[in-house]
Amino acid sequence: MSQKRVTIQEIAEACRLSRNTVSKVFNQRGSVPESTRHFVLTKAREMGYFARSAASPDTDPGGTVAVLSQANPLNHHFGSQLMKSFTDLICRWGYSVQMYELSEEELSQRRLPERVAPGSVSGILCIELFDRGFLEMLSGMGLPLISVDAYCGANLSRYPCDIISMENLSSVMAITQKLLEGGARRLGFVGDILHCNSFRERWNGFCEALREAGLEPDPRLCILARDGSCYADPDWMAERLREMPQIPEAFVCANDYLAIKLMQAMKRLGLSVPEDVMVAGFDNTPESAVVAPALTTVHIPGAEMGVRAAELLLRRIRTPDRTFSLSYLQTTPILRESTKR
Repeated sequence: MSQKRVTIQEIAEACRLSRNTVSKVFNQRGSVPESTRHFVLTKAREMGYFARSAASPDTDPGGTVAVLSQANPLNHHFGSQLMKSFTDLICRWGYSVQMYELSEEELSQRRLPERVAPGSVSGILCIELFDRGFLEMLSGMGLPLISVDAYCGANLSRYPCDIISMENLSSVMAITQKLLEGGARRLGFVGDILHCNSFRERWNGFCEALREAGLEPDPRLCILARDGSCYADPDWMAERLREMPQIPEAFVCANDYLAIKLMQAMKRLGLSVPEDVMVAGFDNTPESAVVAPALTTVHIPGAEMGVRAAELLLRRIRTPDRTFSLSYLQTTPILRESTKR
């Protein structure tokens, strides 16, 4: 059965906006406030509008978008949320999506998968991909490229592609300040601060909050080993705690996975959360709400980031010479029982 096409006029009426304003959103001509643009796009999706119908075949010829990753993003809560909304919107615009988990050989040789060649894809999305050399190789190919986050130390103001990230610094500062207000004076951090740009920003937020309180971060109270399978072992984590001169009164962890492993390690040492040690994570995974005690964390708007990534990629495909952009989406601290004494 054929489906009645939703028109721009119908979307305008549903949004109580002028047809001209809604047209600007889809045609990307003229200035529209960011809040209005997102409201219109959300309403359009709810009404079943295919954004591609607003563009001519010459503007959006369709094709394949390649998603490249070092670790399957669907295995992670944030990644699965982002990929669902990204894929939904990109496919509505007439593109197909192919996901590739890069092998160690492809990374080391700076080589794309065989089916990903400059003439075979319309654009590339990188997620959970933090290999500096590989990303620099990609950015030099001239393909429309969006990177979710970046490698640690990347000069984001001059990075030769569009970048989208969650806001890290302020939310970690807010959580660290809550721990300080709760009486903690010995605080530690858990996570590889060289893993990616976001982890580094979370570490920077932790350090900045301490310094504002007149304290200095103490590496002896932190677990900063390079990212790897060791973090999955609570016994390894417990051994790192035993090596500390004193157990901190609170920990800020680079993500929820690390925070939960840390809580398991502390249980092995007979330490209680939050009575003995307060713990905070980042990501707001489903596990963070059901672990006992429930974990203080930071919510990432994964679905909204997927929409933004799709919009940025479409703009880059349409106008490849436009100025590169850096987009941060606001995150939200969520205080739970793991930091309440």
